[in-house]
Amino acid sequence: MSSNPAQKPTLRPADLAREHGLSAQAVRNYEQDGFLPPSDRTPAGYRIYTELHAAALRTFLALVRAYGHRTAGAIMNAVHDGRTDDALTAVHGGHAQLLRDRETLNAVRAAVGHLTASAATREHEPDAPLPRTIGELAHRLRLTPATLRTWEAAGILCPARDPATGYRVFDATDVRDADLAHLLRRGGYRLQDIAAVVEQIRTAGGTSALAAALAGWQQRLTDRGLAMLNAAAHLHNYLAR
Repeated sequence: MSSNPAQKPTLRPADLAREHGLSAQAVRNYEQDGFLPPSDRTPAGYRIYTELHAAALRTFLALVRAYGHRTAGAIMNAVHDGRTDDALTAVHGGHAQLLRDRETLNAVRAAVGHLTASAATREHEPDAPLPRTIGELAHRLRLTPATLRTWEAAGILCPARDPATGYRVFDATDVRDADLAHLLRRGGYRLQDIAAVVEQIRTAGGTSALAAALAGWQQRLTDRGLAMLNAAAHLHNYLAR
């Protein structure tokens, strides 16, 4: 895709920049990086932009909001190189990631609900000793120690080590994460997906804090989905030019 010098009116870098609160240098950089089609030049060497460039800039910025700067740039590069299928592959990859994130959110919701219910049940049960060793935790979950070591290698469990013996020592947080992993494995989730869920809970500071953050997480996914729809409309219109 290239510019047409016959298109009117002509625009300066500052004209394109003003609409988006950018600097004229940013617009020139975007052209240099291939996010805008090449511009024509005046005899004095000044860039001449047109509505085609303005549409390219709107498209690129919409893609940035939806997919991030790197993917947006790759999409625009592919479009300007005539590699439409590559551009669409990048778009579809973004949608696939959004779907995976939604599935992770649903898994977290289910896990938080399960762990909250389990905690409430344990409050009414006689106190039981907390599993401390890998053997004790494996026995509780009816798994093998080798399985727990695999979960540790995947980043799902992060037990401390006894400084004297070097043996793994599991605390209440480790037991919670193991319970969560056991639940999700029974649901067919992959270890890498479980690790992502556990990390969300750790980052939030526990299941109670994460439960309060789920609505915000859901809203961010919704906002990203809507941004993708907006970017798709801009990209379609730009390709049609």
